[in-house]
Amino acid sequence: MSYTKWFDAHAFKHKKIIDKLVESDYSKEEIVEYFDFDNMVEKELDFCPLYKDNKKCHNMEKLNCYTCACPNFRFNDDGLGTYNEFKILSTCDIDNGEEFAGKGVIHQDCSSCTVPHHKAYALKNFSLNWLEMMKNCKPK
Repeated sequence: MSYTKWFDAHAFKHKKIIDKLVESDYSKEEIVEYFDFDNMVEKELDFCPLYKDNKKCHNMEKLNCYTCACPNFRFNDDGLGTYNEFKILSTCDIDNGEEFAGKGVIHQDCSSCTVPHHKAYALKNFSLNWLEMMKNCKPK
C-alpha cells in the first residue's frame, strides 16, 4: 500500500470516530483520552491493524493514538529526493528515529520515536480535522 493510500484511508477512519465523539458532545480532552491505546483496542478495533493482536506500534506504557502518522512525518510516493542512487520516500521533519533502505528506496523508521503518541502532544497539536494537523506530511 502506498503512503498516500494509507494516509487517505486513515484520515477517513479518524474522521468517522471524531464525528461520533463530537455528536456525543465530547470535549477536546475527552476526545484525546478516547484515543488511548487500551480504549481504542476495546472500542475501535478496525482503526489500526495492530489492534487485532493487541500490539503497540511503539514501546511505551501510555500510548495515545490521536496523532497517529505524526505531523512531523514527510512522505511522497514519487520521492522526496535521492541519496546515493536511493529514492527517499519518507523522512522526519525533526530528525528523530532512523532510516532504512531497501530495494532502491529509503524509508523513515519511526518505531523508536514516541513524540506524537503522548497525550500532551496530542492536546498541544489538537484539531478535530486530522488532515489539518497532518497538512505538512505530504509536501507539494
